[in-house]
Amino acid sequence: MAFPHLQQPSFLLASLKADSVNKPFAQRCQDLVKVIEDFPAKELQTIFPWLVESIFGSLDGVLVGWNLRCLQGRVSPVEYSIAMEFLDPGGPMMKLVYKLQAEDYKFDFPVSYLPGPVKASIQERVLPDSPLYHNKVQFPPPGGLGLNLALSPFEYYLFFFALSLITQKPLPGALHIRTSDCAYFILVDRTPAMPFASYGLHHTSLLKRHISHQTSVNADPASHEIWRSETLLQVFVEMWLHHYSLEMYQKMQSPHAKLEVLHYRLSVSSALHSPAQPSLQALHAYQEPFMPTEEHVLVVRLLLKHLHAFSHSLKAEQLSPSAHSHAASPLEEFKRAAVPRFVQQKLYLFLQHCFGHWPLDASFRAVLEMWLSYLQPWRYAPEKQAQSSDSQARCVSERWAPFVQENLLMYTKLFVGFLSRALRTDLVSPKNALMVFRVAKVFAQPNLAEMIQKGEQLFLEPELVIPHRQHRLLAAPPFTSSFLSSWPPAVTDNSFKVKSHVYGLEGQDCKYTPMFGPEVRTLVLRLAQLITQAKQTAKCLSDQCGESAAARPFLSWLGFCPTDTNGSYAANDLDELGQDSVRKTDEYLEKALEYLCQMFRLSEAQLAQLTLALGTTQDENGKKQLPDCIVGEDGLILTPLGRYQIINGLRKFDIEYQGDAELQPIRSYEIASLVRLLFRLSSAINCRFAGQMAALCSRADFLGSFCRYHLTEPGLADRHLLSPVQRGRTASRAQGPRLSLRFLGSYRTLLSLLLAFFVASLFCIGPLPCTLLLVLGYLLYAVAMTLLTERGKLHHL
Repeated sequence: MAFPHLQQPSFLLASLKADSVNKPFAQRCQDLVKVIEDFPAKELQTIFPWLVESIFGSLDGVLVGWNLRCLQGRVSPVEYSIAMEFLDPGGPMMKLVYKLQAEDYKFDFPVSYLPGPVKASIQERVLPDSPLYHNKVQFPPPGGLGLNLALSPFEYYLFFFALSLITQKPLPGALHIRTSDCAYFILVDRTPAMPFASYGLHHTSLLKRHISHQTSVNADPASHEIWRSETLLQVFVEMWLHHYSLEMYQKMQSPHAKLEVLHYRLSVSSALHSPAQPSLQALHAYQEPFMPTEEHVLVVRLLLKHLHAFSHSLKAEQLSPSAHSHAASPLEEFKRAAVPRFVQQKLYLFLQHCFGHWPLDASFRAVLEMWLSYLQPWRYAPEKQAQSSDSQARCVSERWAPFVQENLLMYTKLFVGFLSRALRTDLVSPKNALMVFRVAKVFAQPNLAEMIQKGEQLFLEPELVIPHRQHRLLAAPPFTSSFLSSWPPAVTDNSFKVKSHVYGLEGQDCKYTPMFGPEVRTLVLRLAQLITQAKQTAKCLSDQCGESAAARPFLSWLGFCPTDTNGSYAANDLDELGQDSVRKTDEYLEKALEYLCQMFRLSEAQLAQLTLALGTTQDENGKKQLPDCIVGEDGLILTPLGRYQIINGLRKFDIEYQGDAELQPIRSYEIASLVRLLFRLSSAINCRFAGQMAALCSRADFLGSFCRYHLTEPGLADRHLLSPVQRGRTASRAQGPRLSLRFLGSYRTLLSLLLAFFVASLFCIGPLPCTLLLVLGYLLYAVAMTLLTERGKLHHL
């Protein structure tokens, strides 16, 4: 596509828009590369907003753009390769960004598409605490449209890139696409197994490229060499993690932030010629709860893993507080402070939101792994390769004690939140059991529990020990546009750092619950009880299914035995009912229980006593007991313990049809019209010959036994019902002898008869002789069953 250099910018944009409809994808990208190389920044700045939107889609989600979240190399290799080359951190698109960045162009970004808390804050005329928004809010003139942010080209590009993960909904056909194979994920991720020393080399990772490879755009390299890393991190954190409820937003408004906002509001009100009044309408505009997708959580986990690898790449001598205060470079300062300054608070709120709102199913595994990745920075530190050869559980080095202490709530409060979820989930499911095992295994790493206890001791240290620091607890960095100038010097007092962390996230009036205190220990004991019960339940379900399969008689396949009209138990949401599923569940729960006992020093005697107290003993037949209940006037009434047992899948009622077998609903394996016809026929016979059938069944000889075997319903009068009240009512409704022809309306019965006639025809046996043989065979079977039934009754007497 050759464009003369004298073209007007409007014509350039119109031509590109027309080509986006008429030309194939590969040709369009080639034309864009040539345009970026040939045209000056003055003309390129007119096409930049359109190009960004055409790639990442519109902010309202209507336009999908290149659909990077569904673009995969194995499905569309040509398009995938072209898109990745064009969007590579060293590719044409980033060249365009830096070309416009050098000319200091600004682009308007609507505030209405920002995350809910940020949008509400700006619309309420409250400046968000992130430097990303400072000096960027553009207020409309009277009668104008909404608020905008004046962003640099680099910021504008990253805003669209990050928000496309939130605003772009997956297409219906993208439900089975692996996130890790998509172009969007690859752009954020790095090449698998790439060593950390390769940070800064040419590759397709936005995170590694921008976090590590720094260049200066101004004359002062000391203050601007990390500008891209700072911007990248702030944008990703603000767009991906700044989502929480209205209550959390109001809780975060610290006194310091409110004081800083005063001058901002006054200046804004004077510019708008209106009084500075807070508007709650903006706050209530985003009360609809935000629920991240699994893809969103996976990308956030990827960000955390990169940040851990980047932040903890400092040398040992650079980690001491005295070292970085004298000779640390801006990049080293950024490594030290990136996670606590930008990530910690918003990630904590994001995790709390997920723990409280995510469904109680196996999809929570994504959130769980994101949380566990943040808790284990040692997994991503450069020296982890040297320790991976040890087959035993590695001891967490004392080097990580400051991280554990400065992230105490991430370990303790979220652990309590996980306990509350685990107590409400079905641990018989292997996927749920795996999640409990994963958490227990991580927290049971040697020396980690001791570090957490040490952090709690530092927090619970009496305040009188450090009275001169009380005025610093609510201190926060001032609102400036530079990260380096806003971050305070390092504090060497461990107790003060732990208190600052807890009070900064929960407020001065927070009520801290120690992880190793009596309240949490009680929850752990309850979880241990449920683990034991889940193991017994899984084993019982496996035995039940095995028994039901083995006890099915051969003649039932031919339709001559009564079928089980109540069906089989649904295995309590087991993924695969069977020995393999039970083995996995038992293995996960056994190891989880072992880890919990190690962490909280639980003895086997305690577990046995508490298990017995909760009523997990089995009855004499080895089956689980009924849920805990009492007998009322109208039947059984569940107690609170019984409800708890049912909700968690620990016990269940044996649900079965207890009415007239002739009147039960027509099954899927029955022919509806034939069942109704047979019911009318059998009802007419029963009405016509009721007296004769009653007389035959009352005889004491073999003929009476034979008639009783066929003309009475054995389960109705003697059925073991749950409620004695209902048992009495059912017994009063018991009917006399009657004939039932319903079994002839079953597809299986008719198919068995047709199969029998077909096999007989192979031996040259006609329909009439075959029928006589079937009748004779059934008579012999009925005689045998009658004798066995009568002998069983006599033996019972």
